Amino acid sequence: MARYNGPVCRFCRREGVKLFLKGARCLSAKCAIDRRAYPPGEHGQSRAKASEYGLQLREKQKVKRIYGILERQFRKTFKVASRKKGNTGQSLLSALEMRLDSVVYHIGWGASRNESRMLVTHGHVLVNGKKVNIPSFSCRVNDTITLSSSMQQNEKVSANFRDAEIRGVVSPWLEVDKNSFKAIVKDIPQRDAINIHIAENLVVELYSR
Repeated sequence: MARYNGPVCRFCRREGVKLFLKGARCLSAKCAIDRRAYPPGEHGQSRAKASEYGLQLREKQKVKRIYGILERQFRKTFKVASRKKGNTGQSLLSALEMRLDSVVYHIGWGASRNESRMLVTHGHVLVNGKKVNIPSFSCRVNDTITLSSSMQQNEKVSANFRDAEIRGVVSPWLEVDKNSFKAIVKDIPQRDAINIHIAENLVVELYSR
């Protein structure tokens, strides 16, 4: 599957907000947006007023970059969300949060969604006792997520786990057992439990054109 492997700090600068794509670095003095709070590129410091379409596009790009997915997969997720009853924007964010790599991030094993994705693709995450190495795997309510025994003693993972609350990634829809490196998906995440600054209605309006 195609994925972006280039520098990601430029994404935060382009969107004008912290997207927390590099874990602890985003909370340090090295954060790119704290040092250069303007878009990257030769003309980055001369911002033009965005059109209605431009605002919608920026919100879509922001969501894609937060969750680390490309256009084709994002569009597919949106189509599935749009067929569900209720608020489409809410359904979209809930579906993105229920991705396995995002769930692992909220448990705290990875310092970023990208790091969490690596844990999944390298086969270190089990769902209901079975190894799943597909980051886009959609978790369900009552699924049990477990970290492989080989990674439970990993110093980086342990440090990430300890700092999860400081980074503000712990979610109320997950029941996490710190001693057994296990978590249970207790509910579908609602909008008030999704701690990202996104105007999802603009994304819906963009795809409704």
